[in-house]
Amino acid sequence: MERSAGRSRRRRRRSRSVLGGTLAVATAAALTVTGLVSTAQAADVNNAKNAGFESGLANWTCSGGSGAAVSSPVRSGTSALKATPAGHDNAKCSQSVKVKPNSTYALSSWVQGGYAYLGVSGTGTTDVSTWTPGSSSWTKLSTSFTTGANTTSVTVYTHGWYGQAAYFADDIEVTGPDGGGGEEPGPVIPAAPAGLTAGATTTSSVALSWNAVSGATGYKVYRDGVQATTSTGTSATVTGLTADTAYQFSVSATNAAGESVKSAAISARTAKQGTGPGPGPAVPKHAVTGYWQNFNNGAAVQKLTDVPADYDIIAVSFADATPTPGQVTFNLDTAGLNGYTDAQFRADIKTKQAQGKNVIISIGGELGTVRVDNDASATAFANSVYALMQDYGFNGVDIDLENGLNATYMTKALRQLSAKAGSGLVVTMAPQTIDMQSTSGEYFKTALNIKDILTVVNMQYYNSGSMLGCDGKVYSQGSVDFLTALACIQLEGGLDPSQVGIGVPASTRGAGSGYVAPSMVNAALDCLTKGTSCGSFKPSKTYPSLRGAMTWSTNWDATAGFAWSKAVGPHVRSLP
Repeated sequence: MERSAGRSRRRRRRSRSVLGGTLAVATAAALTVTGLVSTAQAADVNNAKNAGFESGLANWTCSGGSGAAVSSPVRSGTSALKATPAGHDNAKCSQSVKVKPNSTYALSSWVQGGYAYLGVSGTGTTDVSTWTPGSSSWTKLSTSFTTGANTTSVTVYTHGWYGQAAYFADDIEVTGPDGGGGEEPGPVIPAAPAGLTAGATTTSSVALSWNAVSGATGYKVYRDGVQATTSTGTSATVTGLTADTAYQFSVSATNAAGESVKSAAISARTAKQGTGPGPGPAVPKHAVTGYWQNFNNGAAVQKLTDVPADYDIIAVSFADATPTPGQVTFNLDTAGLNGYTDAQFRADIKTKQAQGKNVIISIGGELGTVRVDNDASATAFANSVYALMQDYGFNGVDIDLENGLNATYMTKALRQLSAKAGSGLVVTMAPQTIDMQSTSGEYFKTALNIKDILTVVNMQYYNSGSMLGCDGKVYSQGSVDFLTALACIQLEGGLDPSQVGIGVPASTRGAGSGYVAPSMVNAALDCLTKGTSCGSFKPSKTYPSLRGAMTWSTNWDATAGFAWSKAVGPHVRSLP
């Protein structure tokens, strides 16, 4: 599955000779002006506002939306600037700074990452700049300037360079006489958080939430007086707990000035052993699967409750790999999802399940790098997926590993998971077309190995070009024949028809190629289940119990006005 759907662009690179010339000029300018600078007096102030980006991008303007305040890496405080060049934009971030005429100012910034420039314009005398070709650690850029007789403000800026990596900047200073704005007061230690409450619990976790604190940039969560985790929002889940055990929790607020006193403590008890997710709603005879994006790539941002009722299985995309081979975890992208909190997400899973839907965790995707290729990684996979099922209440797992799969050890992993989760486990797979061309392929072998616990294989009939059908003929994607003739390989290769689904993009933007209209999906379903609406390929028999269809993604479906689910959902439910 694709996390992004944009085209790559050719980016200009600055030649070595030009960069060298720039360095020489910048260095000469810096040396010339530095000779005029005297040591800053005690009365000098830093005239830059929000110099450490503790207030996000307040007072700063970044070209093309290239800048963002980030929590890592930072040189001091809790935030720094990250600016990313793209195309013909060099990620310039600037601020208008009040200054006094006929005065000398020291200009500096700490930078890290790709090419980084620091400069000032509008001085009324000689504008100056300095730069570095990049650094893996914080490096200080310094220069100075003198204002003209009528200069009362200057523009201070940073920027990167075309086609180069993002740069980071922090602690920018324009030190000299007060230009009229005065030195910006530093942050004060925030107040203690109020409203701490406990939410959903499992055998190993407790979800917590609290009220926001003015001026706070982060929070620390304590379990029995010891710090357990941190959060940049107003919720967190403490994990690694013992079943049926009472714990005391408190939370403090933090910013660059320090940490508040702890909130009033509350008590919460974990669930008893054996009260995990249990069997979920039964998957319908004919079902629609949709992938829900835990990231923002230009498609409509959704909460789980925004997913239409036409979807029977919702695959949360994606789990994240950890440094331990085979192990996965899940991190809700609260910032990318417009503030969707962990507590809301957990509650929405329960809401969907109460509506008869299964919510599962998807492993892999276009960029997924989860490796299960030995016994230890198979066990780590099974244990970590089951822990997520217990923690969040997921009903099962989707295997969408597009960078390689080992049938032997993935089979072991899924068998171990099934032994833990029981008969209610939902297991889906989303192989690429090339992975299901032959029963000797690792994906196909895995599907056949776990046939007794497999729910459905929703092969991706896109980003494929041309492929062989079950009749040995070549078919091009984007046609009814491509869908039916390739599904036939799985249907005749050993999978039960109830374990075969047709996977397609929800819109032209959902994949690089292979989009088909919803009407064509419905025609392919009719061809396979009833022998009608076929193209030139017509299967030798019908498969009335065919499971249904899948799409990437519910978000791209929403972007297109839910045209896909409104057409395909009712049609799937009407199949024999």
